[in-house]
Amino acid sequence: MKNSITLLIISLISFTGLQAQTSQEIYPANYAKEPRFKALVYYTRHAETAHVEFALQGIEFFRRLNYGKGFFLDTISDFTGYTYEKLKEYDIVVMLNGHPAESAEREAFEKYMENGGGWMGFHAAAYNDKNTGWPWFVKFLGGGVFYCNNWPPQPVLVKVDAIHDVTKSLPAEFIVPESEWYQWKPSPRANKDVEVLVSISEKNYPLGIKDVVNFGDFPIVWTNKNYRMIYLNMGHGDDEFTDAAQKLLFINAFRWVISRSPKGNPFEK
Repeated sequence: MKNSITLLIISLISFTGLQAQTSQEIYPANYAKEPRFKALVYYTRHAETAHVEFALQGIEFFRRLNYGKGFFLDTISDFTGYTYEKLKEYDIVVMLNGHPAESAEREAFEKYMENGGGWMGFHAAAYNDKNTGWPWFVKFLGGGVFYCNNWPPQPVLVKVDAIHDVTKSLPAEFIVPESEWYQWKPSPRANKDVEVLVSISEKNYPLGIKDVVNFGDFPIVWTNKNYRMIYLNMGHGDDEFTDAAQKLLFINAFRWVISRSPKGNPFEK
């Protein structure tokens, strides 16, 4: 009888241990033991007021994402000294309201992106016209240059164009907060290397009160598949971080670019 009881106790202990081991193996959370990656956020104060307002709120947005120190976050307003060797330390460069202006800074950024760097750009960070003088950047963005815009800033109905990690948790259509919306020519969608993820619905036309856009393809979120990059047209004024769906879009985009790092997906470590 004693032997039977002993064997029963040993069996229970073994079963409990196996359960604990199994529970640990399938535990749903993956807690970081150290910061997972490095992010560089760039903004400029030498921009129109609405773009600076967005940038300052954008900095706070990324700081909030870093609660608990999940990653290294550096914020700069000057690209001077950011050589390729320095840039390649970062898994992503976020440009909130501008891009490099000097030739050495541009060359460093080009080399960074051509060698697997990550980029997330908002609104004015992609603005280019005949005076920009950066052909590589136009190619990087998918070939389009600024064509026209609505005015004043207003909310719009947007539609999801592709099932993608960036859009998978979003409704097929949703309304985003007010912004000034840039239309591009040619449309990025015309480029076979570009995947358009979100565009302004044609249901919005005519779009604007002072300056009115009446027609045309209007992508606002896309990626050039030759690079680890995403562009989001939002970024004008102080209303951009008031909507949960749009903030989720931003987080999804940030996470997606980082997850494709040539160093490996840091979220799986």
